[in-house]
Amino acid sequence: MRKLPLTLAILGTTALAAPTFAEDTLRIVEDPLDLTIHFHWPRSQGYNEEYPVELAAREMTGIRLHDKTAGKNSTDSAEAMNLLLAMGNMPDIVGGFLIQQPVNQYGPEGAFMPLNELVEEHAPHIKAFWEAHPGLKEAISAYDGNYYYIPYLPDGKYGRAWFIRQDWLDKLGLEQPQTVDEYYAVLKAFREKDPNGNGLKDEIPYFSRQWEEVLRLLNLWDARSSGSDTYHDFYVTEDGKVAHPYAQEAYREGIANIAQWYAEGLIDPEIFTRGSSSRDYLLSENLGGATHDWFASTSGYNAALADKIPGFNFIPFLPPASAGGVRMEEHRRIPIKPDGWAISHSNKHPIETIRYFDFWFTEKGSNLANFGVEGKTWDMVDGEPVYKPEVLESDSPVNSQMYLEGAQIFRGYPQDYRYEWQWTSEAARKGIELYDQHDLLIDQFLGVAFNKDEQAVYDKYWPSIRTYMLERQQAWILGSGDIRTDWDSYMKTLSRMGYDQVIEMMNTAYQRQYGG
Repeated sequence: MRKLPLTLAILGTTALAAPTFAEDTLRIVEDPLDLTIHFHWPRSQGYNEEYPVELAAREMTGIRLHDKTAGKNSTDSAEAMNLLLAMGNMPDIVGGFLIQQPVNQYGPEGAFMPLNELVEEHAPHIKAFWEAHPGLKEAISAYDGNYYYIPYLPDGKYGRAWFIRQDWLDKLGLEQPQTVDEYYAVLKAFREKDPNGNGLKDEIPYFSRQWEEVLRLLNLWDARSSGSDTYHDFYVTEDGKVAHPYAQEAYREGIANIAQWYAEGLIDPEIFTRGSSSRDYLLSENLGGATHDWFASTSGYNAALADKIPGFNFIPFLPPASAGGVRMEEHRRIPIKPDGWAISHSNKHPIETIRYFDFWFTEKGSNLANFGVEGKTWDMVDGEPVYKPEVLESDSPVNSQMYLEGAQIFRGYPQDYRYEWQWTSEAARKGIELYDQHDLLIDQFLGVAFNKDEQAVYDKYWPSIRTYMLERQQAWILGSGDIRTDWDSYMKTLSRMGYDQVIEMMNTAYQRQYGG
Protein backbone atom coordinates (compact mmCIF):
# COMPACT_ATOMS: atom_id res chain seq x y z
CA MET A 1 0.00 0.00 0.00
CA ARG A 2 1.39 3.38 -1.01
CA LYS A 3 2.05 5.84 1.81
CA LEU A 4 1.93 9.57 1.41
CA PRO A 5 3.67 11.83 3.93
CA LEU A 6 1.76 14.29 6.06
CA THR A 7 2.19 17.65 4.44
CA LEU A 8 2.97 20.88 6.22
CA ALA A 9 0.05 22.39 4.36
CA ILE A 10 -2.31 20.05 6.15
CA LEU A 11 -0.54 20.26 9.50
CA GLY A 12 -0.45 24.06 9.35
CA THR A 13 1.08 25.41 12.54
CA THR A 14 0.65 22.19 14.46
CA ALA A 15 3.47 21.21 16.72
CA LEU A 16 5.30 18.13 15.46
CA ALA A 17 6.06 16.70 18.88
CA ALA A 18 3.98 15.67 21.85
CA PRO A 19 4.96 15.09 25.48
CA THR A 20 6.21 11.58 26.23
CA PHE A 21 5.15 9.94 29.48
CA ALA A 22 6.20 6.75 31.18
CA GLU A 23 4.85 3.59 29.58
CA ASP A 24 2.72 2.76 32.62
CA THR A 25 0.58 5.88 32.33
CA LEU A 26 -2.23 6.63 29.92
CA ARG A 27 -1.92 10.38 30.38
CA ILE A 28 -1.49 12.08 27.02
CA VAL A 29 -1.07 15.74 28.09
CA GLU A 30 0.16 17.35 31.28
CA ASP A 31 -2.41 20.14 31.13
CA PRO A 32 -6.02 19.37 30.12
CA LEU A 33 -6.58 19.68 26.38
CA ASP A 34 -10.00 20.45 24.89
CA LEU A 35 -10.90 18.94 21.52
CA THR A 36 -14.18 19.46 19.68
CA ILE A 37 -16.14 16.60 18.11
CA HIS A 38 -18.93 16.00 15.62
CA PHE A 39 -20.59 12.72 16.60
CA HIS A 40 -23.82 11.78 14.86
CA TRP A 41 -25.28 8.29 15.09
CA PRO A 42 -28.75 6.69 15.08
CA ARG A 43 -29.27 6.64 18.83
CA SER A 44 -27.92 10.09 19.56
CA GLN A 45 -27.46 13.18 17.44
CA GLY A 46 -24.51 14.49 19.38
CA TYR A 47 -21.77 13.56 21.85
CA ASN A 48 -22.80 13.57 25.50
CA GLU A 49 -20.02 15.30 27.40
CA GLU A 50 -21.30 13.74 30.63
CA TYR A 51 -21.09 10.11 29.54
CA PRO A 52 -19.53 8.22 32.48
CA VAL A 53 -17.12 6.71 29.95
CA GLU A 54 -16.16 10.18 28.69
CA LEU A 55 -15.55 11.41 32.24
CA ALA A 56 -13.34 8.41 33.00
CA ALA A 57 -11.38 8.80 29.75
CA ARG A 58 -10.94 12.50 30.48
CA GLU A 59 -9.44 11.66 33.87
CA MET A 60 -7.10 9.04 32.41
CA THR A 61 -5.86 10.92 29.35
CA GLY A 62 -6.26 14.62 30.05
CA ILE A 63 -8.24 15.00 26.80
CA ARG A 64 -11.71 16.53 27.06
CA LEU A 65 -14.19 16.25 24.19
CA HIS A 66 -16.70 19.03 23.58
CA ASP A 67 -19.75 18.42 21.41
CA LYS A 68 -19.93 20.41 18.19
CA THR A 69 -22.20 18.10 16.23
CA ALA A 70 -23.82 19.53 13.11
CA GLY A 71 -27.33 18.59 12.07
CA LYS A 72 -28.69 17.82 15.52
CA ASN A 73 -32.22 18.42 14.26
CA SER A 74 -31.89 15.53 11.80
CA THR A 75 -31.72 11.79 12.48
CA ASP A 76 -30.01 11.33 9.10
CA SER A 77 -26.25 11.00 9.73
CA ALA A 78 -25.41 11.48 6.03
CA GLU A 79 -27.38 14.71 5.98
CA ALA A 80 -25.59 15.88 9.12
CA MET A 81 -22.23 15.07 7.53
CA ASN A 82 -23.11 17.03 4.40
CA LEU A 83 -24.05 20.00 6.55
CA LEU A 84 -20.78 19.73 8.44
CA LEU A 85 -18.73 19.62 5.23
CA ALA A 86 -20.60 22.62 3.86
CA MET A 87 -19.73 24.63 6.98
CA GLY A 88 -16.02 24.33 6.22
CA ASN A 89 -14.72 25.06 9.73
CA MET A 90 -14.93 21.56 11.11
CA PRO A 91 -14.38 20.43 14.70
CA ASP A 92 -11.18 18.61 15.61
CA ILE A 93 -12.71 15.12 15.45
CA VAL A 94 -15.41 13.94 13.06
CA GLY A 95 -17.06 10.69 14.07
CA GLY A 96 -20.15 8.54 14.20
CA PHE A 97 -22.27 6.59 11.75
CA LEU A 98 -21.29 5.86 8.12
CA ILE A 99 -18.33 8.21 7.94
CA GLN A 100 -16.11 6.04 5.73
CA GLN A 101 -17.48 7.13 2.36
CA PRO A 102 -17.36 10.91 2.92
CA VAL A 103 -14.05 10.71 4.76
CA ASN A 104 -12.46 8.66 1.98
CA GLN A 105 -13.95 10.95 -0.65
CA TYR A 106 -12.90 14.25 0.89
CA GLY A 107 -9.80 13.13 2.78
CA PRO A 108 -7.60 13.07 -0.33
CA GLU A 109 -8.88 16.57 -1.09
CA GLY A 110 -7.56 17.83 2.26
CA ALA A 111 -10.66 17.83 4.47
CA PHE A 112 -9.26 15.09 6.74
CA MET A 113 -5.76 14.12 7.76
CA PRO A 114 -4.19 10.90 6.48
CA LEU A 115 -3.48 8.68 9.47
CA ASN A 116 -0.84 6.29 8.09
CA GLU A 117 2.23 8.05 9.45
CA LEU A 118 0.51 9.37 12.55
CA VAL A 119 -0.38 5.81 13.56
CA GLU A 120 3.03 4.46 12.57
CA GLU A 121 4.82 7.01 14.77
CA HIS A 122 2.43 7.73 17.64
CA ALA A 123 -0.20 4.97 17.98
CA PRO A 124 1.53 1.69 18.86
CA HIS A 125 -1.65 -0.10 19.92
CA ILE A 126 -3.51 0.70 16.70
CA LYS A 127 -0.41 -0.28 14.73
CA ALA A 128 -0.27 -3.61 16.57
CA PHE A 129 -3.94 -4.20 15.82
CA TRP A 130 -3.36 -3.69 12.07
CA GLU A 131 -0.41 -6.06 12.17
CA ALA A 132 -2.51 -8.71 13.93
CA HIS A 133 -5.37 -8.30 11.43
CA PRO A 134 -3.83 -8.10 7.95
CA GLY A 135 -6.00 -6.69 5.20
CA LEU A 136 -8.20 -4.45 7.33
CA LYS A 137 -6.05 -1.36 6.88
CA GLU A 138 -6.27 -1.81 3.11
CA ALA A 139 -10.03 -2.27 3.34
CA ILE A 140 -10.55 1.16 4.92
CA SER A 141 -8.05 2.98 2.70
CA ALA A 142 -9.04 5.63 0.20
CA TYR A 143 -8.09 5.50 -3.47
CA ASP A 144 -4.83 7.39 -2.79
CA GLY A 145 -3.56 4.59 -0.53
CA ASN A 146 -4.03 6.51 2.70
CA TYR A 147 -6.61 5.81 5.37
CA TYR A 148 -8.44 8.66 7.01
CA TYR A 149 -10.43 7.20 9.88
CA ILE A 150 -10.14 4.70 12.73
CA PRO A 151 -13.13 2.37 12.48
CA TYR A 152 -15.39 0.66 14.93
CA LEU A 153 -14.12 -2.93 14.78
CA PRO A 154 -16.72 -5.58 15.67
CA ASP A 155 -15.63 -8.78 17.38
CA GLY A 156 -16.92 -12.33 17.11
CA LYS A 157 -17.78 -14.48 14.11
CA TYR A 158 -21.44 -15.31 14.26
CA GLY A 159 -24.28 -12.83 14.25
CA ARG A 160 -27.51 -14.32 12.92
CA ALA A 161 -28.76 -17.88 12.73
CA TRP A 162 -31.67 -19.95 11.48
CA PHE A 163 -34.24 -20.46 14.26
CA ILE A 164 -37.13 -22.90 14.50
CA ARG A 165 -39.86 -23.84 16.97
CA GLN A 166 -38.49 -27.10 18.29
CA ASP A 167 -41.62 -27.56 20.41
CA TRP A 168 -43.74 -27.43 17.24
CA LEU A 169 -41.47 -29.97 15.55
CA ASP A 170 -41.82 -32.25 18.56
CA LYS A 171 -45.59 -31.88 18.63
CA LEU A 172 -45.86 -32.79 14.95
CA GLY A 173 -43.32 -35.60 15.17
CA LEU A 174 -40.90 -33.90 12.79
CA GLU A 175 -37.11 -33.73 12.69
CA GLN A 176 -35.13 -30.54 12.17
CA PRO A 177 -34.97 -29.94 8.41
CA GLN A 178 -31.61 -30.69 6.82
CA THR A 179 -32.34 -29.68 3.21
CA VAL A 180 -34.37 -27.06 1.40
CA ASP A 181 -37.01 -29.66 0.53
CA GLU A 182 -37.28 -30.76 4.15
CA TYR A 183 -37.50 -27.12 5.25
CA TYR A 184 -40.37 -26.61 2.82
CA ALA A 185 -42.14 -29.66 4.22
CA VAL A 186 -41.71 -28.42 7.80
CA LEU A 187 -43.04 -24.94 7.00
CA LYS A 188 -45.95 -26.56 5.17
CA ALA A 189 -46.71 -28.64 8.26
CA PHE A 190 -46.51 -25.57 10.48
CA ARG A 191 -49.08 -23.92 8.26
CA GLU A 192 -51.51 -26.81 7.91
CA LYS A 193 -51.29 -28.96 11.05
CA ASP A 194 -52.11 -26.44 13.80
CA PRO A 195 -48.96 -26.81 15.93
CA ASN A 196 -50.12 -24.04 18.30
CA GLY A 197 -53.24 -26.08 18.98
CA ASN A 198 -55.83 -23.31 18.87
CA GLY A 199 -57.88 -24.84 16.08
CA LEU A 200 -57.16 -21.96 13.71
CA LYS A 201 -54.99 -21.82 10.62
CA ASP A 202 -53.20 -18.74 11.95
CA GLU A 203 -49.58 -19.92 12.16
CA ILE A 204 -46.96 -17.84 10.34
CA PRO A 205 -44.34 -20.44 9.32
CA TYR A 206 -41.55 -18.01 8.35
CA PHE A 207 -41.33 -14.42 9.56
CA SER A 208 -38.67 -11.77 10.05
CA ARG A 209 -38.59 -8.41 11.79
CA GLN A 210 -36.40 -6.96 9.05
CA TRP A 211 -38.10 -7.73 5.75
CA GLU A 212 -34.72 -8.16 4.11
CA GLU A 213 -34.21 -11.35 6.11
CA VAL A 214 -36.76 -13.08 3.89
CA LEU A 215 -34.07 -12.79 1.23
CA ARG A 216 -31.85 -15.19 3.20
CA LEU A 217 -34.09 -17.85 1.71
CA LEU A 218 -32.28 -17.13 -1.57
CA ASN A 219 -29.34 -19.08 -0.15
CA LEU A 220 -31.47 -22.21 -0.28
CA TRP A 221 -31.35 -22.05 -4.09
CA ASP A 222 -27.61 -21.19 -4.21
CA ALA A 223 -28.20 -17.45 -4.69
CA ARG A 224 -26.89 -14.62 -2.54
CA SER A 225 -28.80 -11.81 -0.87
CA SER A 226 -25.74 -9.71 -0.04
CA GLY A 227 -21.97 -9.86 0.13
CA SER A 228 -21.61 -8.24 3.55
CA ASP A 229 -23.61 -7.49 6.67
CA THR A 230 -25.17 -4.60 4.76
CA TYR A 231 -28.32 -5.63 2.95
CA HIS A 232 -28.32 -5.73 -0.89
CA ASP A 233 -24.54 -5.32 -1.10
CA PHE A 234 -22.18 -6.42 -3.86
CA TYR A 235 -20.28 -9.67 -3.39
CA VAL A 236 -17.08 -11.28 -4.65
CA THR A 237 -17.51 -14.33 -6.87
CA GLU A 238 -15.42 -17.49 -6.63
CA ASP A 239 -13.19 -16.21 -9.45
CA GLY A 240 -12.48 -12.97 -7.56
CA LYS A 241 -14.81 -10.63 -9.46
CA VAL A 242 -17.24 -8.14 -7.95
CA ALA A 243 -20.84 -8.79 -8.94
CA HIS A 244 -24.29 -8.05 -7.61
CA PRO A 245 -26.48 -10.91 -6.39
CA TYR A 246 -29.64 -9.55 -7.99
CA ALA A 247 -28.30 -9.93 -11.52
CA GLN A 248 -27.43 -13.65 -11.35
CA GLU A 249 -29.38 -16.59 -12.72
CA ALA A 250 -29.47 -18.28 -9.30
CA TYR A 251 -31.31 -15.20 -8.02
CA ARG A 252 -33.99 -15.77 -10.65
CA GLU A 253 -34.64 -19.27 -9.35
CA GLY A 254 -34.45 -18.17 -5.73
CA ILE A 255 -37.01 -15.39 -6.09
CA ALA A 256 -39.30 -17.67 -8.08
CA ASN A 257 -39.31 -20.16 -5.21
CA ILE A 258 -39.70 -17.49 -2.53
CA ALA A 259 -42.71 -16.16 -4.45
CA GLN A 260 -44.17 -19.66 -4.48
CA TRP A 261 -43.66 -20.04 -0.72
CA TYR A 262 -45.27 -16.65 -0.17
CA ALA A 263 -48.26 -17.60 -2.31
CA GLU A 264 -48.67 -20.81 -0.30
CA GLY A 265 -48.77 -18.89 3.00
CA LEU A 266 -45.42 -20.16 4.23
CA ILE A 267 -44.05 -16.61 4.56
CA ASP A 268 -45.62 -13.87 6.67
CA PRO A 269 -48.19 -12.12 4.42
CA GLU A 270 -47.15 -8.88 6.13
CA ILE A 271 -43.42 -9.52 5.67
CA PHE A 272 -42.86 -6.11 4.06
CA THR A 273 -45.03 -4.11 6.44
CA ARG A 274 -45.20 -5.71 9.88
CA GLY A 275 -41.89 -4.19 10.90
CA SER A 276 -39.50 -4.58 13.81
CA SER A 277 -42.21 -5.61 16.29
CA SER A 278 -43.01 -8.77 14.33
CA ARG A 279 -40.70 -10.99 16.37
CA ASP A 280 -42.18 -9.85 19.69
CA TYR A 281 -45.75 -10.15 18.46
CA LEU A 282 -45.62 -13.41 16.52
CA LEU A 283 -43.66 -15.27 19.18
CA SER A 284 -45.58 -13.94 22.18
CA GLU A 285 -48.88 -14.79 20.46
CA ASN A 286 -47.61 -18.31 19.66
CA LEU A 287 -47.90 -17.72 15.91
CA GLY A 288 -44.36 -17.64 14.52
CA GLY A 289 -42.54 -20.80 13.50
CA ALA A 290 -39.14 -19.94 12.02
CA THR A 291 -36.91 -16.98 11.26
CA HIS A 292 -33.35 -15.83 10.63
CA ASP A 293 -32.19 -13.46 13.36
CA TRP A 294 -29.51 -12.66 15.93
CA PHE A 295 -28.31 -15.47 18.17
CA ALA A 296 -28.31 -13.58 21.47
CA SER A 297 -31.53 -11.59 21.34
CA THR A 298 -33.66 -14.27 19.64
CA SER A 299 -32.68 -17.02 22.07
CA GLY A 300 -33.83 -14.84 24.94
CA TYR A 301 -37.48 -15.52 24.14
CA ASN A 302 -37.35 -19.02 25.66
CA ALA A 303 -36.98 -17.54 29.12
CA ALA A 304 -39.22 -14.56 28.44
CA LEU A 305 -42.16 -16.68 27.24
CA ALA A 306 -41.71 -19.74 29.46
CA ASP A 307 -44.68 -18.88 31.68
CA LYS A 308 -46.98 -17.64 28.91
CA ILE A 309 -46.43 -20.53 26.44
CA PRO A 310 -45.71 -23.86 28.17
CA GLY A 311 -42.91 -25.73 26.48
CA PHE A 312 -41.96 -22.81 24.21
CA ASN A 313 -38.62 -23.71 22.61
CA PHE A 314 -37.26 -21.48 19.84
CA ILE A 315 -33.73 -22.62 19.03
CA PRO A 316 -30.99 -22.20 16.42
CA PHE A 317 -30.58 -25.02 13.92
CA LEU A 318 -28.10 -25.61 11.11
CA PRO A 319 -28.83 -23.86 7.82
CA PRO A 320 -30.66 -26.28 5.52
CA ALA A 321 -28.55 -27.51 2.64
CA SER A 322 -29.34 -25.70 -0.60
CA ALA A 323 -30.70 -27.21 -3.81
CA GLY A 324 -27.06 -27.58 -4.84
CA GLY A 325 -26.12 -29.28 -1.57
CA VAL A 326 -24.40 -26.27 0.03
CA ARG A 327 -24.92 -25.56 3.72
CA MET A 328 -23.78 -22.03 4.61
CA GLU A 329 -24.50 -19.06 6.84
CA GLU A 330 -24.38 -15.92 4.72
CA HIS A 331 -24.43 -13.45 7.58
CA ARG A 332 -21.41 -12.91 9.77
CA ARG A 333 -20.01 -10.08 11.80
CA ILE A 334 -18.02 -7.89 9.49
CA PRO A 335 -14.55 -7.10 10.91
CA ILE A 336 -14.76 -3.39 10.12
CA LYS A 337 -17.59 -0.92 10.07
CA PRO A 338 -17.91 2.33 8.09
CA ASP A 339 -18.37 4.00 11.48
CA GLY A 340 -15.65 5.46 13.69
CA TRP A 341 -13.78 8.77 13.80
CA ALA A 342 -11.37 10.91 11.82
CA ILE A 343 -9.13 13.93 12.36
CA SER A 344 -10.24 17.04 10.50
CA HIS A 345 -7.94 19.44 8.69
CA SER A 346 -8.80 22.08 11.33
CA ASN A 347 -7.26 20.05 14.15
CA LYS A 348 -4.23 21.79 15.68
CA HIS A 349 -3.29 18.79 17.81
CA PRO A 350 -3.14 15.76 15.49
CA ILE A 351 -0.47 13.94 17.50
CA GLU A 352 -2.36 14.26 20.75
CA THR A 353 -5.54 13.27 18.93
CA ILE A 354 -4.08 10.11 17.40
CA ARG A 355 -2.68 9.18 20.80
CA TYR A 356 -6.18 9.68 22.18
CA PHE A 357 -7.52 7.36 19.48
CA ASP A 358 -4.78 4.91 20.46
CA PHE A 359 -5.91 5.04 24.09
CA TRP A 360 -9.10 3.17 23.13
CA PHE A 361 -6.92 0.28 21.86
CA THR A 362 -5.09 -0.12 25.18
CA GLU A 363 -6.43 -2.67 27.66
CA LYS A 364 -7.90 -0.02 29.94
CA GLY A 365 -9.30 2.02 27.07
CA SER A 366 -10.80 -1.02 25.39
CA ASN A 367 -12.42 -2.19 28.61
CA LEU A 368 -13.84 1.28 29.09
CA ALA A 369 -15.23 1.41 25.54
CA ASN A 370 -16.75 -2.07 25.83
CA PHE A 371 -17.94 -2.47 29.41
CA GLY A 372 -18.21 1.03 30.83
CA VAL A 373 -16.53 2.27 33.99
CA GLU A 374 -14.87 -0.35 36.16
CA GLY A 375 -16.55 -0.54 39.56
CA LYS A 376 -19.72 1.06 38.22
CA THR A 377 -21.00 -1.43 35.63
CA TRP A 378 -18.40 -4.20 35.90
CA ASP A 379 -15.59 -5.66 38.00
CA MET A 380 -12.42 -7.51 37.10
CA VAL A 381 -12.84 -11.12 38.25
CA ASP A 382 -9.94 -13.54 37.76
CA GLY A 383 -8.59 -11.34 35.00
CA GLU A 384 -11.92 -11.12 33.17
CA PRO A 385 -14.25 -8.08 32.96
CA VAL A 386 -17.56 -9.25 34.44
CA TYR A 387 -20.75 -7.21 34.48
CA LYS A 388 -22.34 -6.54 37.83
CA PRO A 389 -25.51 -8.53 38.58
CA GLU A 390 -27.64 -5.40 38.45
CA VAL A 391 -26.53 -4.88 34.83
CA LEU A 392 -27.15 -8.46 33.71
CA GLU A 393 -30.46 -8.76 35.61
CA SER A 394 -31.88 -5.39 34.58
CA ASP A 395 -35.09 -5.16 32.57
CA SER A 396 -33.16 -2.98 30.14
CA PRO A 397 -30.98 -4.81 27.57
CA VAL A 398 -27.26 -4.68 28.36
CA ASN A 399 -26.42 -2.92 25.09
CA SER A 400 -29.00 -0.21 25.81
CA GLN A 401 -27.48 0.29 29.24
CA MET A 402 -24.03 0.58 27.70
CA TYR A 403 -25.16 3.25 25.22
CA LEU A 404 -26.25 5.42 28.15
CA GLU A 405 -22.85 4.93 29.76
CA GLY A 406 -21.04 5.99 26.58
CA ALA A 407 -19.82 2.44 25.90
CA GLN A 408 -20.46 0.46 22.70
CA ILE A 409 -21.01 3.70 20.77
CA PHE A 410 -19.64 4.38 17.29
CA ARG A 411 -16.17 5.65 18.20
CA GLY A 412 -13.14 3.96 16.67
CA TYR A 413 -12.35 1.04 18.98
CA PRO A 414 -11.96 -2.77 19.01
CA GLN A 415 -15.12 -4.42 20.27
CA ASP A 416 -14.65 -7.24 22.78
CA TYR A 417 -17.03 -10.17 22.26
CA ARG A 418 -16.88 -10.94 25.97
CA TYR A 419 -19.24 -7.99 26.34
CA GLU A 420 -22.01 -9.88 24.50
CA TRP A 421 -21.18 -13.42 25.56
CA GLN A 422 -22.08 -12.58 29.16
CA TRP A 423 -25.71 -11.89 28.29
CA THR A 424 -26.01 -14.55 25.61
CA SER A 425 -28.42 -17.28 26.74
CA GLU A 426 -27.36 -20.89 27.12
CA ALA A 427 -29.48 -21.83 24.09
CA ALA A 428 -27.69 -19.24 21.96
CA ARG A 429 -24.30 -20.38 23.22
CA LYS A 430 -25.11 -23.93 22.23
CA GLY A 431 -26.23 -22.68 18.81
CA ILE A 432 -23.01 -20.78 18.30
CA GLU A 433 -21.01 -23.85 19.28
CA LEU A 434 -23.09 -25.92 16.84
CA TYR A 435 -22.40 -23.48 14.00
CA ASP A 436 -18.74 -23.38 14.92
CA GLN A 437 -18.46 -27.14 14.43
CA HIS A 438 -19.29 -26.74 10.73
CA ASP A 439 -17.59 -24.75 7.99
CA LEU A 440 -20.53 -22.40 7.43
CA LEU A 441 -19.12 -18.90 7.10
CA ILE A 442 -18.13 -17.30 3.80
CA ASP A 443 -15.80 -14.41 3.04
CA GLN A 444 -17.30 -10.95 2.99
CA PHE A 445 -16.98 -8.04 0.62
CA LEU A 446 -15.28 -5.29 2.62
CA GLY A 447 -16.05 -2.51 0.16
CA VAL A 448 -13.96 -0.37 -2.15
CA ALA A 449 -12.79 3.23 -2.21
CA PHE A 450 -13.70 5.25 -5.29
CA ASN A 451 -11.70 7.96 -6.99
CA LYS A 452 -13.58 10.97 -8.35
CA ASP A 453 -14.42 9.42 -11.71
CA GLU A 454 -15.59 6.17 -10.12
CA GLN A 455 -17.69 8.02 -7.59
CA ALA A 456 -19.32 9.89 -10.45
CA VAL A 457 -20.22 6.62 -12.19
CA TYR A 458 -21.61 5.19 -8.97
CA ASP A 459 -23.67 8.29 -8.19
CA LYS A 460 -24.99 8.53 -11.74
CA TYR A 461 -26.21 4.97 -12.12
CA TRP A 462 -26.35 2.93 -8.95
CA PRO A 463 -29.08 4.61 -6.84
CA SER A 464 -31.69 4.25 -9.58
CA ILE A 465 -30.54 0.70 -10.42
CA ARG A 466 -30.81 -0.37 -6.79
CA THR A 467 -34.26 1.16 -6.49
CA TYR A 468 -35.42 -0.67 -9.61
CA MET A 469 -33.97 -3.97 -8.34
CA LEU A 470 -35.81 -3.70 -5.02
CA GLU A 471 -39.07 -2.62 -6.62
CA ARG A 472 -39.07 -5.62 -8.95
CA GLN A 473 -37.95 -7.93 -6.16
CA GLN A 474 -40.83 -7.01 -3.89
CA ALA A 475 -43.35 -7.15 -6.74
CA TRP A 476 -42.26 -10.66 -7.76
CA ILE A 477 -42.45 -11.96 -4.20
CA LEU A 478 -45.93 -10.50 -3.76
CA GLY A 479 -47.06 -12.14 -6.99
CA SER A 480 -47.06 -9.19 -9.36
CA GLY A 481 -45.35 -10.63 -12.42
CA ASP A 482 -43.26 -13.76 -12.80
CA ILE A 483 -39.48 -13.43 -12.55
CA ARG A 484 -38.83 -16.32 -14.93
CA THR A 485 -41.03 -14.72 -17.61
CA ASP A 486 -39.72 -11.22 -16.90
CA TRP A 487 -36.03 -12.12 -16.57
CA ASP A 488 -34.74 -11.17 -20.01
CA SER A 489 -36.56 -7.86 -19.91
CA TYR A 490 -35.26 -7.23 -16.38
CA MET A 491 -31.65 -7.86 -17.37
CA LYS A 492 -31.98 -5.64 -20.46
CA THR A 493 -33.35 -2.86 -18.27
CA LEU A 494 -30.44 -3.19 -15.85
CA SER A 495 -28.01 -2.94 -18.76
CA ARG A 496 -29.81 0.09 -20.16
CA MET A 497 -29.71 1.77 -16.72
CA GLY A 498 -25.89 1.44 -16.52
CA TYR A 499 -25.38 -1.80 -14.60
CA ASP A 500 -22.46 -2.89 -16.79
CA GLN A 501 -20.65 0.41 -16.25
CA VAL A 502 -21.12 0.11 -12.47
CA ILE A 503 -19.76 -3.45 -12.39
CA GLU A 504 -16.77 -2.51 -14.55
CA MET A 505 -16.03 0.43 -12.26
CA MET A 506 -16.43 -1.69 -9.10
CA ASN A 507 -13.96 -4.26 -10.40
CA THR A 508 -11.42 -1.61 -11.37
CA ALA A 509 -11.61 -0.15 -7.86
CA TYR A 510 -11.48 -3.61 -6.29
CA GLN A 511 -8.39 -4.65 -8.23
CA ARG A 512 -6.62 -1.40 -7.32
CA GLN A 513 -7.45 -1.69 -3.64
CA TYR A 514 -6.86 -5.38 -3.02
CA GLY A 515 -4.67 -6.35 -5.96
CA GLY A 516 -6.69 -9.51 -6.34
